Formats: sequence, C-alpha cells, structure tokens
Amino acid sequence: MRVVPPAPPGVRRVAGWMMRHPERLGDEERERFAVVLAHCPELKALHAHVRGFAEILQSRSGQHLKDWVAATRTADLPRLHAFATGLEKDWDAVVQGLSTRWNSGPVEGRVNHIKMIKRQMFGRAKLPLLRKRVLLTAAQGGHPHPLCP
Repeated sequence: MRVVPPAPPGVRRVAGWMMRHPERLGDEERERFAVVLAHCPELKALHAHVRGFAEILQSRSGQHLKDWVAATRTADLPRLHAFATGLEKDWDAVVQGLSTRWNSGPVEGRVNHIKMIKRQMFGRAKLPLLRKRVLLTAAQGGHPHPLCP
C-alpha cells in the first residue's frame, strides 16, 4: 500500500500565509509555509520583500521606502517591480501615508455610506430626499434605521 502525501497548498493559502504576520501563523501553517519557501527561491525572495514592506507599514517608517524600492529592483520579480512603479507614481503621498498617523479612513467610511444610500435610492428619489436620509443617518451614528445594530 502506497502512502500519498498531502496535496501542496494552493496559491490563495500560500498568499494568506505570506500576508499574515509570522506570529499569527499556527505551528502547522508555519511548518508547511517553511517547506513551500524551501522549494521555491523566488517565493522566498518575495516573502522577504513583503515582510520588509509590512515592517515599513507597521513602524510608519516611510523614510525607508526608497531603500525598499531599490532592493525590489534588484530582485527578479516582475510583479513586485510593477508594485514599486505604482508607488513611485505618487511618491510624496505614499511616503506621507507611510510616515504619519493621519488617515482618511473615517471620511472614506462616510463617503462609502453615502454611496450605499444613493444606490439604494437610485431612480426613486431626488436630491432633497437623499440629503434628508444622509443627515438622518449621520445624526443616528450612521445607521439608516433606529433599530439597526
């Protein structure tokens, strides 16, 4: 009787392991991820760059981004080059976003909420009713109905 080894992990699973902080991986996941990285040098290099970028994000040290981009340029990872090129298109904003505690999260949340209300009302009402609903939900803490959690 022949023993069949387990199937290799899928792309999504490996990407999930790569994107999570190493301390948040379980023991079995950590072992399986180490095996995958040992079998693929390109993936191991990509993981090192992803962890480097995550460290810049977590420590809000945007001043190190230039070094990170330079290091990615030396690697033979075309998708990572494309990501770095995208960062360079709006360099000042990216560095500022990676260096300060300020963010536009609350504003974006409100804008998305207004868009949701607008989609719900599409073709049914005009601006005065939209305005009333937006103001009502803002006064109620963002929920369109007082019984909503």
